[in-house]
Amino acid sequence: MIEPGTEIDGFRLGEMIHLGTMASIYRLAGEHGPLPLVMKIPRLGAGERTANVISFEVCRTVLGALRQSPHHPTLVAFGELETTPYLVMEYIDGRMLNEWTRRAPVAAEETAQLGHALAMALHDIHRQDVVHLDLKSTNVMYRPSGEAVIIDFGLSSHRHYPDLLAEEFRIPIGNWSYMSPEQVLGVRCDPRSDLFALGALLYELTTGKSPFGSPNSPAHLRRRLYRDPVPPRAIAPQTPQWLQEVILHCLEVDGEERYASAAQVAFDLANPAQVAITERGERGRRAGPVTFARRWLGARKFEPRPCPPPTTAVTPARIVMVAIAVTQKEQALPEALRDAVRRVCALDERCRVACITVVPPAATLSDDTPTGRHIKHLVNLRHWGKPLELAEDRLTYHVLESEKPASALIDYATMNDVDQIVIGADARWFAQVVAEAPCSVTVVRARAES
Repeated sequence: MIEPGTEIDGFRLGEMIHLGTMASIYRLAGEHGPLPLVMKIPRLGAGERTANVISFEVCRTVLGALRQSPHHPTLVAFGELETTPYLVMEYIDGRMLNEWTRRAPVAAEETAQLGHALAMALHDIHRQDVVHLDLKSTNVMYRPSGEAVIIDFGLSSHRHYPDLLAEEFRIPIGNWSYMSPEQVLGVRCDPRSDLFALGALLYELTTGKSPFGSPNSPAHLRRRLYRDPVPPRAIAPQTPQWLQEVILHCLEVDGEERYASAAQVAFDLANPAQVAITERGERGRRAGPVTFARRWLGARKFEPRPCPPPTTAVTPARIVMVAIAVTQKEQALPEALRDAVRRVCALDERCRVACITVVPPAATLSDDTPTGRHIKHLVNLRHWGKPLELAEDRLTYHVLESEKPASALIDYATMNDVDQIVIGADARWFAQVVAEAPCSVTVVRARAES
């Protein structure tokens, strides 16, 4: 933990105002007291998760891409991962949503007001092709003016940028209490996932309970694919039918049966008299055993709906994956790999290059922490990729942990629709990659010195 008063790149830390599982947040101080800024510093010490490193990169990318708005913090400055990683952002002077959820149930009118503001904030980021994917009461704040501010974009997805979290992890990432069914199955590109989480928050404000409890295992989490929540009116009878209609509309298992946009949710919450009451609003209990059994059987074959197209058209770019050995000592092969990648990029000016290295889960290097090892490998990959002089959104870096390097590379290429693999001939297992890869493979040898 860094002590208040410490200076980082000219910024002086004030009091620590938040200690989370992935990062710490400090007020920044000047000569005359606190500044209207905070610094977010990822937790990268002993015992911390490597996901913290990736989350920092995602948050920096997404906040840097969002246009200035009252609905999210403004990014002011950042430090590079290789030196001192941090994000300097606007300090939000407001109240957190958990102030209301802690004293729930909240009156319908106040719930609608809070939900309307949050839906408008979601509509703002969704129009910029960002999906938050980690909405919860501690990630939503309200300014004195009443506008909602969405914070902590570390688990988000930006439709115009590579999804680093999806590319490296195969488990559901986010808060399980509010996670949508499609997220449970690994889909991270659907704005309607945020509408599901919004519905869960409205449910909690209305009833004082979570619609799905607190899942503690993947099996428990998968119940979301077939088990409907107890209707809010069965817990809080004073809940008006229109509010239950809105909540359960957001909580539909099938994304296409939810609201089509956050703007539509905002409209209904602001105009309750115009909400059309269906069976959802009149429901008095959850589904019976016959319906439950039918849904349970159907959930075994449940396929999430395709994600809606981005707001602005994006043509998918070819992905070129280059495998780089972390133990490579001589310079001829790394340069030969760069030359091969340059030739590929010269033929396609839009292609994206994913730089990959595979390390054993228990790799023993100079750093003795998982995050320390991860950062060291990322730094090495960045040093390799810098001479390519590609735009930031065309070059990504990934450290995969596996005892079977060839299988890890093949799995990555399969899951991420890689178009071409570039690999050095010095890898003992390159033959397996050539034989089993789902795409073309270019094997590179170092040029013999004359």
